[in-house]
Amino acid sequence: MRLIWGTVAEVRDEREGFQRLTVALDDGTEGAAGNYPGLTGRCVAGDRVLLNTTAVGLALGTGGLHFVTARVGTAGASGIGLDDPPAGHILKMRYTPVQRDVLCIESQESPQHDILAAAYDAGGMPVVCCGLHSQLPLVAAAIKEVDPGLRVAYLMTDAASLPMALSELVPACVDAGLVDATITCGQAFGGDMEAVTLHSGIIAARHVAGADVAIVAIGPGIVGTATPFGHGGVAQGEAVNAAAAVGGTPVAALRLSFADARPRHRGVSHHSLIALGRVALAPARVAVPGLPPQQAAVVESQLADAGVWSRHVRCDTPPSPIPDTRGIRVRTMGRGPQDDPAFFAAAAAAGTTAGGLAQTGGVA
Repeated sequence: MRLIWGTVAEVRDEREGFQRLTVALDDGTEGAAGNYPGLTGRCVAGDRVLLNTTAVGLALGTGGLHFVTARVGTAGASGIGLDDPPAGHILKMRYTPVQRDVLCIESQESPQHDILAAAYDAGGMPVVCCGLHSQLPLVAAAIKEVDPGLRVAYLMTDAASLPMALSELVPACVDAGLVDATITCGQAFGGDMEAVTLHSGIIAARHVAGADVAIVAIGPGIVGTATPFGHGGVAQGEAVNAAAAVGGTPVAALRLSFADARPRHRGVSHHSLIALGRVALAPARVAVPGLPPQQAAVVESQLADAGVWSRHVRCDTPPSPIPDTRGIRVRTMGRGPQDDPAFFAAAAAAGTTAGGLAQTGGVA
C-alpha cells in the first residue's frame, strides 16, 4: 500500500458521485485520480489531497487511477472536511477510515421497512446472474427487446468495486432506459437503494422497485489468480444460490470467449465452470447462445465435463444480432462485438431467456 500527498491540478470531468482529476504528486509525477465526494468531499483545483496510489503502482487494469483518501482543501478552508447528515444507521465499508452511513431498505427508519419485514419470496422473478460487469448492458438490452415494458433492476454485489459511482455503464444504462432501478448490496454502495444483503436486495427489486427481472453482477474490476476458487467469478454461483433461496428464478449468463489469449478463459471461462459446476448448489437456467458449429462443440464439451448439466437446465437461444444497446458502447477486456462475438452473444442470450421467463411468470 502506498499513500502520497499531491495537489489537484484540474477537475477533468464530474458525474454524480464521482470526480476524475489530474493531480501533481509530491514525488514529481503527474497522474489521473478518482474522488468520491460522498466520502472525502468535493475537490477543486488547488486542493491538497492524500492519494492511494497502490493500484497504479501494481499496474492493475481497471480504472488506472489513484484515489483520493483525504482532502485538506485550499488555504483558509474549514477544519471540517465533510459534514453530510446521517442517512441511516447502517454502515458500509465498516470499521475502515471511510465507513459510510447509509439508509438501507431493511432499516427500521426506512419507509420500506415494513415491506421487507413481511416479504419472504420474490415470486419467481427471473434473476440473471452475471460473471462480469460488462455483461450488464447486453443482458438489459436483450430483456428490453423481448418486451420494452419489462422493468429491470440492477443489483451490484461487493465482489469487485464497492462504489457504484465508479461505473460508467450503470448511469448510461439508466439514461438509455435499459435499467429502471439500481440496488447496491453488502458493502457496495451508491445505488438508488441500499441493501444489507443480496438476498434482501432481490426481494426489494421485486417488491419495492417493482422489477419484472433483476440482473445481479459485480461492479467494475474482477479479481483473478488462475486458481480454481480465487476469483471474482465465484460471486456468480453465490448469486444463483441467493436468487433461489428467496424464490427467484436464477438465469446464468455464461462468460464465453474465443479471442482471449489466456487458455483458462477460452471457450467457457473457468470462472463460469467453477461458479456453475461447483459453487451454485441451486438449479439455474443456463443460457446457451447459438454459435458456429466448431465453437458450439467446444462449449458443449466444457459444460458437460464440468458437470453443469447435472445441476442446471439448458436454455438454447438461436443465433441473432446483438441487441440494441441504445447507443451504449459495449466492450469487454478491450474487445468489441466484432472482436469476440461469443462473449456478447452469451450475455444477450441470458437476457433473452430471462425476458421470456418474465412474460410467462417465471415458468419455462
